[in-house]
Amino acid sequence: MHYKVILRILGILLMIFSISMLPPLAISFFYDDGAELAFIAGFLITLMTGFFIWIPVYRVRQDLRTRDGFLITVLFWTVLGLFGAFPFMLTDQPHLTFVDAVFESLSGLTTTGATVITGIDHLPKSILFYRQELQWLGGMGIIVLAVAILPMLGIGGMQLYRAETPGPVKDSKLTPRITETAKALWYIYLSLTIACAAGYWLAGMSLFDAISHSFSTVAIGGFSTHDASIGYFDSVAIELICIFFMTISAVNFGLHFFAWRQRSLKHYLMDPEFRFYLLTLGGITIIALFALVITNTYSPDESLRKAAFMVVSIATTTGFATADFAHWPVMLPFLLFVAAFAGGCAGSTGGGMKVIRVLLILKQGYREIQRLVHPNAIIPVKLGKKPISDKVLEAVWGFFSVYMIVFVTMLIILLATGLDQVTAWSAVGATLNNLGPGLGDVSAHYGDLNEPAKWVLCFAMLLGRLEVFTLLVLFTPIFWKR
Repeated sequence: MHYKVILRILGILLMIFSISMLPPLAISFFYDDGAELAFIAGFLITLMTGFFIWIPVYRVRQDLRTRDGFLITVLFWTVLGLFGAFPFMLTDQPHLTFVDAVFESLSGLTTTGATVITGIDHLPKSILFYRQELQWLGGMGIIVLAVAILPMLGIGGMQLYRAETPGPVKDSKLTPRITETAKALWYIYLSLTIACAAGYWLAGMSLFDAISHSFSTVAIGGFSTHDASIGYFDSVAIELICIFFMTISAVNFGLHFFAWRQRSLKHYLMDPEFRFYLLTLGGITIIALFALVITNTYSPDESLRKAAFMVVSIATTTGFATADFAHWPVMLPFLLFVAAFAGGCAGSTGGGMKVIRVLLILKQGYREIQRLVHPNAIIPVKLGKKPISDKVLEAVWGFFSVYMIVFVTMLIILLATGLDQVTAWSAVGATLNNLGPGLGDVSAHYGDLNEPAKWVLCFAMLLGRLEVFTLLVLFTPIFWKR
């Protein structure tokens, strides 16, 4: 383990992260909202800490190994969560406790969207913008951004990219060089953000709200500048724009890259994961629409509007709201919540286990049924026309098993802290899947939970953002052996 180069990279990344506090500082001065000192203090503390970590080892030049990449990734997200909490603690509004500030910061950076804050409409504009900015930075992963920057500083980034990129197959690159890959991803990400903000603004949002909500929409985050979320605007046009950008932001960014490079949309429909993703969203929307109509919850038109928005928002793990789905009739709250376990596509900003893993599990399950009839047959599992290796299938099943074990373990811990069953299991599911809103006592916010439960959920958010194994591998003895 190259500890000196790890410290050097961590110091550099902290100094880079400190810059994220300057835009909300400028907004604080512009609106004169009283949060200036909090952002100045947060900026200086983060910058100087990064500098003092970096300066003793700034001459160190070593190649990163895979284990170094895992440790840097986990350390960076953990440290960012801690340092990103300073503005929340140091302002008069919301003036959060340490655990609440870390929870809010991690929720933003991991694009979970779970909040401990109430009265969001009355927060300073700078704090509102900072929450949205945290989600935007976390959406594609600050590590991917760092991959584009670190090579200029003499540090290779492939190990970081492998540790950070979501999905079962991590070695595929869009371009031959990792730096170009990271830049390509960010150009697409930035372009989607600008297009989303322009759409919101043209549909009637203020410029501040349009930019803020574009951050959390493209990041699949779900933070809003209003307590009522997207429902605050009560606009069909805004909801349609939001549905569109939530849908495409939860698609593999590799598909967006090829669409941009080849000027063609054909490969979207040729991708099995994308087709299954759209089929799932469409199927659940139809079920929700049917249930809302026959129970007379809304009028038919309103049912379609609410069902389409909430299904896409929850299934993609965004977490925006135009209705309180937790109180919808019959099985709908559970159905929507379970859909979030699949989440977005691999290589997207979405959370959950990823659609491709669910698809492979279903395909392998069907193969086992076929083997009962033809025990000696060789039946490959295919995505499209491409057979999937047993190594990948084993990794998918391993991931699914660990995901469920982690879910049950944290559920038991939360129940032990005194939470009721619905609140406990939905809180774990909402944070592990980076969804945000849950059921029971966490359907609106997480502020009323006890402190031990909040720390467990902070860990769950990190596990979900780093896809479980990246974090859990640090707890194995073999990782630390020479």
